[in-house]
Amino acid sequence: MANERKIVEEKIRRILLKEYLMARTRRAGFGGLDIQRTPMGYRVTLVTERPGLVIGRKGATIKELTRAVEAKFGFENPQIEVQEVENASLNSQIMAEKLASALERGWHFRRAGHSTVRRIMGAGAKGCLVVISGKITGQRHRMEKFKAGHIKFCGEPKQLWMREGFAVAKVKLGVIGVKVQIMDPRARLPDEIEIVDKELETEVEEPAAEEAAEVKEVSGAKAEPAPVEKASEAKARPEEAKDEAETKEVKNGTAENERDKGNEQRGETEEAERTQE
Repeated sequence: MANERKIVEEKIRRILLKEYLMARTRRAGFGGLDIQRTPMGYRVTLVTERPGLVIGRKGATIKELTRAVEAKFGFENPQIEVQEVENASLNSQIMAEKLASALERGWHFRRAGHSTVRRIMGAGAKGCLVVISGKITGQRHRMEKFKAGHIKFCGEPKQLWMREGFAVAKVKLGVIGVKVQIMDPRARLPDEIEIVDKELETEVEEPAAEEAAEVKEVSGAKAEPAPVEKASEAKARPEEAKDEAETKEVKNGTAENERDKGNEQRGETEEAERTQE
């Protein structure tokens, strides 16, 4: 059980560190935390909306945070890195904090929920779910949901593409919990993958249809007369050339015989006429 206890203690220590940094960097817009163990110690990556407030003047604030992380939570040689969030409207933790702040300032929960959904979807998210629970309008606890787009509640798509953030709003009636779930714009859903496959199939079928049309055009075209063979082609076919030469000789011989017969007949007729005279 020693290994299990170590794992549980490490997880608890990381959660406590996250809550501490979330409280300390609330004005800067806390967007997430990543803790990695390295051979030299621990690397703590802090994602915020305004990194300047976390770093402080000449790095005074971040040095103070580093000392607190090492002293209070027992992380050896921590190195804190601050990164600026690319798009605050697509960060679930930042949007949950802003929604909780709006509720604390007196916004109506429906107005705050719908405006948060519109802002998230306008930033390019594929889907979002906003849940507000607590004593919203009276002494009785209730829950309101605001959603838009595609939402996954379980399975691998939820683990890969759904980002979840949680915040607490303290109002006069009590405590209101705010949970925001956002689907990453880069998410590829099974429906979209099928659509892409169908588009690829149609693109492959179109060239085949064009080739078939070309074949039909060629088959339907008029037959052109065969070209006259050249002398080089005649030489390439010696047997055919010999047959043609023999036929020509036979034709010439028959023509000469007919000429001789015609001349003999003419001579006989002339002799007959002379004898009659």
